[in-house]
Amino acid sequence: MKNEFKGLIVQGDKKFSLKNHKTDFTGGYNKEKAKDALVNSKIELNHLQERLYASGKHSVLIIFQAMDAAGKDSAIEHVMSGLNPQGCQVYSFKVPTSEEYEHDFLWRHYKALPERGRIGIHNRSHYENVLVCKVHPEYVLSENIPGFNDVKKINKGFWQQRYKSIKNFEEHLTANGTVILKFFLNVSRDEQKQRFLERIDDPAKNWKFSSGDIKERALWDKYMEAYQDAINETSTAESPWHIIPADKKWFARLAISEIIEDKLKSLDLKVPVLGEAEVAKLDETKSILLSE
Repeated sequence: MKNEFKGLIVQGDKKFSLKNHKTDFTGGYNKEKAKDALVNSKIELNHLQERLYASGKHSVLIIFQAMDAAGKDSAIEHVMSGLNPQGCQVYSFKVPTSEEYEHDFLWRHYKALPERGRIGIHNRSHYENVLVCKVHPEYVLSENIPGFNDVKKINKGFWQQRYKSIKNFEEHLTANGTVILKFFLNVSRDEQKQRFLERIDDPAKNWKFSSGDIKERALWDKYMEAYQDAINETSTAESPWHIIPADKKWFARLAISEIIEDKLKSLDLKVPVLGEAEVAKLDETKSILLSE
């Protein structure tokens, strides 16, 4: 992996602090250079996706988490636009339904996992259960967990158990061939403000803005603490978090694409080689077609 992207990885080997990660980092790229590099990376991703499907051994789960207006949707659109849509599936997780509340918090996410050979993209994910739910612990009460019928009972031990459940879940997936790539789009509070104002001022973007976004923005510090805790508790060598500087969308998209590309290359994906009998059948079929 290129040096400018290595520093974005958190592997859990040392304490992580958001203060040490600049939101406007660009790794020496300018906008035009990054756009050209992204085009090349997307071409390579397309080739790697084909080999991923042909090999049939791995699946890839890409997780996007961020504050509102950090650029998750546009990152998915731009980075994944070069992939074959038949080999991808995108899920955007919102407030759980009544059916989903009748199961454990991982149930709906397990249902959305990609099959071997495919790439699954989760726009928000099981991490919402230790992010928004930690900022708003009253949401946990809707899960009807035995023994947790009062917000006061949702203590440090509760969150530690939830982190443990997530780590076990991801460890199980990794052991069974799922490659997990976790991206936190790290946008600054000032940049979020500018993007909110753009959505308000541009009628074509009004639909993207909700008054609820301002209420959550007021809880910025609590969210940053929740993200920092979650990343520290769940980033491992096998399933690390990647902290993507998101103030410059063009750099965020390139960083995400390069990291995915690098990970797929590390899998040493091979297209299956046919045996002698299968090759003989191909020759026989070719002769039949040519004789028509």
